[in-house]
Amino acid sequence: MPRTEPQARIHSFAMDPAKLRAWWSHRQALDGSLQGASAGKVLERSGWARSVGGAGPYLALFARAGLPRVAVDAAVARLEIHELPSARGCTYVLQESDFALGLTLAQNVAGEMTVAERLGVTQKEIAKLCDEVLRALENGPLDPEQIREATGKASRNLGPEGKKKGLVTTLPVALGKLQVEGEIRRVSLNGRLDQQRYRYMLWRPNPLAELQLSFEEACGKLAQRYFSWIGPATVAQFQQFAGIGVRAAKAAVEPLKLVPCESGSDRLMPAEDREQYERCTVPKAPRYSLVGGLDSMLLLRRELSSLVNAEDAKRKVPSGKDSVVLGGLADLESHAIFDRGRIVGIWEYDPARESIAWIAFVPGEPLAETVAKTEEFVRTQLGDMRSFSLDSPASRAPRIATLRKMGAN
Repeated sequence: MPRTEPQARIHSFAMDPAKLRAWWSHRQALDGSLQGASAGKVLERSGWARSVGGAGPYLALFARAGLPRVAVDAAVARLEIHELPSARGCTYVLQESDFALGLTLAQNVAGEMTVAERLGVTQKEIAKLCDEVLRALENGPLDPEQIREATGKASRNLGPEGKKKGLVTTLPVALGKLQVEGEIRRVSLNGRLDQQRYRYMLWRPNPLAELQLSFEEACGKLAQRYFSWIGPATVAQFQQFAGIGVRAAKAAVEPLKLVPCESGSDRLMPAEDREQYERCTVPKAPRYSLVGGLDSMLLLRRELSSLVNAEDAKRKVPSGKDSVVLGGLADLESHAIFDRGRIVGIWEYDPARESIAWIAFVPGEPLAETVAKTEEFVRTQLGDMRSFSLDSPASRAPRIATLRKMGAN
């Protein structure tokens, strides 16, 4: 279910909201400015793509650069982009230049070791297991079961209590530790980002070897990237994305010398972008994009109210078998249709009909053309549009049915 708020955070705009949205759309490269660019270039410009076993990264790169799945998979194979634990310990698809940054941020997150210690597992035990894992991987990539067999008694079962806490053996603790240390990396068995079966391999050279950052330095670099990706934004929004405390967020932002997008606003942006923003005008022609519900246009700030017109905030959108008011949401449960930074529709992929079910807040034949183009991409290259690993046609069916009842196309 999407998170709702008792009162939607509606900001009063002294500026033109359409201009602000158009700027965000430009910074996020949803304006076509990166058409044909490499996957790494798109991620560098618009931000890391959230990956939770879904097809979101593929759609993000298709919407911005028109990249087919085969091109994205090839970039993964060449290690130009990679799925890594990073901010808040969450997995994102990052470009090569930020591998070390993402891993450094992930190291400060309390992970499975905290749970393991409550079950009587010691740091010394995990260190020994890590050594055994590295030794096993010297002969080539292995899946978790093969690693378990190769490491023998170095890993152990944590019994019913461990199962209750979601930690059956000590092996995931070692694999997680080695990942954030850059010693090993996880690779998909079939090379796709939207699958959940993996092997592990040694990572040589370790991406952290040439770039040593303190956590504070990493937060500063993340802040610099964040406001470039989605500024103007507030310090509180950066704090939420980074998953750090108020003091740490302020310390990360302060050296950047960000400026308000207008006098008195708490929305900040890089000073070098301010002049360009002031010259920004809203394109006259619509520019439609279909993106996932976890797209960076939505996820980086998690503030739907600034992305919808006042009249659209009162519209109903699918939520399971029912519908909820769009303006009362912090996150979408379905996917979004954008036009120059404004949410103008909601969609889901219907695998039973091999088509997109969608509703729009605006009329227009060009939108139908964009929907058809995205539909073909999902049907022929992805097979489905899962939001995350546990998303399935069955779990999505109630939302699709609700869309159909609402007069979806």
